[in-house]
Amino acid sequence: MSEMKSVTSTFWCEHAWLNDGIADSVRFVVTDGRFESITAGAPRQPDDHVLEGLTLAGAANGHSHAFHRALRGAGAPGGTFWEWRKTMYRIAQALTPDSYYRLARGVYGEMVAAGYTSVAEFHYVHHQADGTPYDDPNEMGHALRHAAADAGIRLTLLDTCYLSAGFGEPLAPEQLRFSDGDADSWADRVTQLAPTPDFRVGAAIHSVRAVDEASMRRVAEWAQEHQAPLHVHLSEQTAENDQCLDHTGLTPTALLDRAGVWNARATGVHAVFVTMQDIHTLGERGASVCVCPSTECDLADGIAPASSLAAAGVRLGVGSDQNVLADPFTEAREVEMHERLRLGTRENFTPAAQIAMLTTDGQRLCGWPEAGRLEVGSLADFVTLDTRNSVTAGSRLDRVVQMSTAAQVVEVYVGGRQVAHDGHCNGVDQVQELAESCAQLRGER
Repeated sequence: MSEMKSVTSTFWCEHAWLNDGIADSVRFVVTDGRFESITAGAPRQPDDHVLEGLTLAGAANGHSHAFHRALRGAGAPGGTFWEWRKTMYRIAQALTPDSYYRLARGVYGEMVAAGYTSVAEFHYVHHQADGTPYDDPNEMGHALRHAAADAGIRLTLLDTCYLSAGFGEPLAPEQLRFSDGDADSWADRVTQLAPTPDFRVGAAIHSVRAVDEASMRRVAEWAQEHQAPLHVHLSEQTAENDQCLDHTGLTPTALLDRAGVWNARATGVHAVFVTMQDIHTLGERGASVCVCPSTECDLADGIAPASSLAAAGVRLGVGSDQNVLADPFTEAREVEMHERLRLGTRENFTPAAQIAMLTTDGQRLCGWPEAGRLEVGSLADFVTLDTRNSVTAGSRLDRVVQMSTAAQVVEVYVGGRQVAHDGHCNGVDQVQELAESCAQLRGER
């Protein structure tokens, strides 16, 4: 049996943001998808792929619901999060494995074109619309896996446990397809999922209202056994906090702590209405928080206390959540801008701190700790930003990330392989897929 040959590619970057800051004339050697060498001040070689602009590690999308993308621009009703949720459920009911695959291809294609190189998909649409499992009980998860592979993005499938409509309340008809019935059945199904080089499996607790304490503990045990990331929607709405206090006498953070959820692999998503004691608990346990500014704005959720979380030692990442926006740089910038509005002070997060949200800390909470850095041995996932345009012209290089949007992304590589160029995903026509899939799911064609 012949041995597989190594694949080596070389790159020359005009500028690159390395661990110790920005360097000029940086040459990468990538072998079998990882950085073999990184040399600053290096001359360009004839066979090098030339990357003009500023190159940095690829961004992590720490929280996505791919099917929510069908709601973008659909004229969902005004009002509160709870009224918006009714429209979201209608889209969820319409999904099939085929339609979910096609929609997710477009969603993930849009993500890689915007500069995301990995995504943590908070996946809870598991079964048929009436709750009956498919012949393969993980068919919907496989649809997402295949869609991510087509788009060229690394996927962590955060398979979600979802058991009730609220504290002690039975599931509504539109929620039946989310549930496995109990946490042991959830664990049995998830254990059947097998990782691949670009696909990993994690766990999620939908929320304290959808999973009882004993079941939370079972999910946490599964994540511990498999050394997998564990995510949970946390204190996104005041109503959820109030219900949790009424039923348990604890905040959601404290209840999850009692269930053994918080550790260095655990991430709370949103954390808009956490108390100072909650923040201390998260920091003490080494947990992370994924903030989703575009969704928190769109759904009128509120503003997460990001500076307080960071000061307590909580690592931060960003996510696109309902995918009202696919733009890692705007998400990270909005974390800072929201803090300016909340606190009345500027520069709460430096450009380097914003990059950490997108890269090292973001990739870690996504379950890809070996990504997110331009250093020898790391996964060769990187993005190049155009520095010669009207948006970034006149900016210092160390401020380009603060000014940029997805429109400035010109090159995206995953494992040293180009997956997007000038706003277009190489593996998927994201515009056509999104236009057709969204219209179909909304019943417009």
